[in-house]
Amino acid sequence: MRRIDELGTLYRGREGQWSWVAHRVTGVGILLFLFAHIVDTALVGWGPEIYNRVIEVYHHSVIELLELGLVAAVLFHALNGIRVMIIDFWPAAAVHHRRLTWATLALFVAAMAPIAFFMGRRVVDGLF
Repeated sequence: MRRIDELGTLYRGREGQWSWVAHRVTGVGILLFLFAHIVDTALVGWGPEIYNRVIEVYHHSVIELLELGLVAAVLFHALNGIRVMIIDFWPAAAVHHRRLTWATLALFVAAMAPIAFFMGRRVVDGLF
């Protein structure tokens, strides 16, 4: 069994490492969306025709699937961030980091299931 008090062992391997990687990947994905959102909103200044043409792209099924991915990224990033804050503010909770990681994943799946159902129906309707 690994010791939690050793430097770096909390996130080295297994659940801790994968949640660390997923947290960074979702954070970068959210940041990239933010840049795209700023650009598409700035297009309002070039006229409503250009803005409306860009907004029409968002109704494409592939883009709607990417929106579902964005919602999943935001939800996971938020839930995992709460787990990280719990471990940071209450160091004694680090002993339970595996359970916290699995609880985070369970909450994510429970919250994403209805979201994926409703948003996924829109994507499927757009494909067929």
